[in-house]
Amino acid sequence: MLDVVLDALLDTLKMLPFLFVLYVLIELLEHRTRVGAPSRALSGKAAPLIGGATGLIPLCGFSVMAGKLFERGLITLGTLLAVFIATNDEALLVLALAELSWQQKLLSVGVIVAVKLVLAVAAGYLADLFLRGKAQPLSPLPAHEHDHAHEHHGHEHEHEHHDHEHDRDHEEFHVCEHKHEGALTLYFLSPLLHALQVAAAILVVNFAFGTLFFLVGEERVVGFLEGAGYWFQPLVAVLVGLVPNCASSVVLAETYAVGGLTLASCLAGLVTNTGLGILVLFQNARAWKRNLAVLGALTALGIVVGYAGNALMLLF
Repeated sequence: MLDVVLDALLDTLKMLPFLFVLYVLIELLEHRTRVGAPSRALSGKAAPLIGGATGLIPLCGFSVMAGKLFERGLITLGTLLAVFIATNDEALLVLALAELSWQQKLLSVGVIVAVKLVLAVAAGYLADLFLRGKAQPLSPLPAHEHDHAHEHHGHEHEHEHHDHEHDRDHEEFHVCEHKHEGALTLYFLSPLLHALQVAAAILVVNFAFGTLFFLVGEERVVGFLEGAGYWFQPLVAVLVGLVPNCASSVVLAETYAVGGLTLASCLAGLVTNTGLGILVLFQNARAWKRNLAVLGALTALGIVVGYAGNALMLLF
């Protein structure tokens, strides 16, 4: 049981730097600093592609970061889905260290990376295409657009005076912010506090699911996957993938490495799994319909990938 506690602590501590950097970034973006101004990479045309590529990095933190950025309105739903679908956590590292031939490792990792990247980017762009205007990020307005918005609400004879005042306010923005809140509070203490709050919630979840795996036994989970049968494997793998924890991706990869899962079934679980990212969405209980829709879309996509891949393996 001590191992469960230590693993939960270590996994949470690994997330803390990501969370801190994330909240610093959010403050920079929301307060329109010079560092945070070029935010087009988060919401531009290449955002789903960047999100998919980022999600492939074998670290737990990126899906959590994506969830928080989406909740703050800084990325679109399409970019969020791209990160979630591409997320592998430690699965690729497990396969790289598994007792497989180098040809099998290259094939397995190559297929997983290629399929997940294509699915992530395609789903991201489709989501943004069909939900245009409904899931746009709340990016800060550029200065000239901000001026224009104020002009519509002002009187004609006040235009020049208002523009002059706005330019002066814009130039003194940083001074004003630092005067009222202080740079140390705004860009260090506040992000650190938010990061610690989220880390505490993650620690509880890590401990809960670590305890579950400890009580059930990883061997039983692997045996359950192995005995699922060829056509039930995708469903069982998806159920394991739905567990919001890094351990689920490790179990899927290990079971595939010992021959207990087909590659397509393993992919089904990995497509559905978002690490701890999905928990960030469900912290917002008011958006439960949206959260269930995202989870349902990931589940459906994982099942389709699993069965389609197994069918192709039977044909060829």
